[in-house]
Amino acid sequence: MSAPYVIEAAGIDVFYGASQILFGVDLAVSQGQTMALLGRNGAGKSTTMKAIAGLAPPRRGFVKVLGQETTKRKPYHIARIGLGFVPEDRQVFPDHSVEDNLLIAQKPGPDGRDEWSVERIYEAFPLLTPLRHRLAGRLSGGEQQMLAIARMLMGNPSVLLLDEPSEGLAPIIVQRIGAFIRTLRETGVTILIAEQNMHFCLSLASDATVIDKGQIVFRGTIAELKANDDVRQRYLAL
Repeated sequence: MSAPYVIEAAGIDVFYGASQILFGVDLAVSQGQTMALLGRNGAGKSTTMKAIAGLAPPRRGFVKVLGQETTKRKPYHIARIGLGFVPEDRQVFPDHSVEDNLLIAQKPGPDGRDEWSVERIYEAFPLLTPLRHRLAGRLSGGEQQMLAIARMLMGNPSVLLLDEPSEGLAPIIVQRIGAFIRTLRETGVTILIAEQNMHFCLSLASDATVIDKGQIVFRGTIAELKANDDVRQRYLAL
């Protein structure tokens, strides 16, 4: 018996004003799965993530998170269900310290889970420990990305959305973030990663969905994607 879907988008059309960005997108992520949503810049990855998180509500189709339909719900309602979202632009609070950013986000999960504390965050992200009193706006891009992921975890979510976690970062930071995502994956948490960088996802995800011009053009395992030269060259080659 297959695992239940914890993220399900069915036939969603998303518009920004009069411009249609997504065209009948179907996406499903099962419990405990790590799914890579891949595509070039402007393909519709971030809009798909925002539609799931409630920031870009679909005009048609529906979205479900953890079995609850969320198509018309506000983002904070979806977060309370158990969704954690790290946006592409990180959006840390620049005038607050690293520790304040963490404490602002601290809350138990929807089932009362309280696995992530400030102390555990510093154990998981030792790079942040000496920076705990530094203003977030004075961190490097890589430090801000780690803080954004850590802040999201402080809400003890059941489902994680990571939008372009490797974008613009030094290779050593990308490696550290990748290693941490692998650690999270091993705990059984469900993860959806939107990325241009296919190679970053190859060792992280079990499955892949490829989007191009707002439409899904491939679904399959990472092994199937590796074996499909046509899809990789047509939709993912830079």
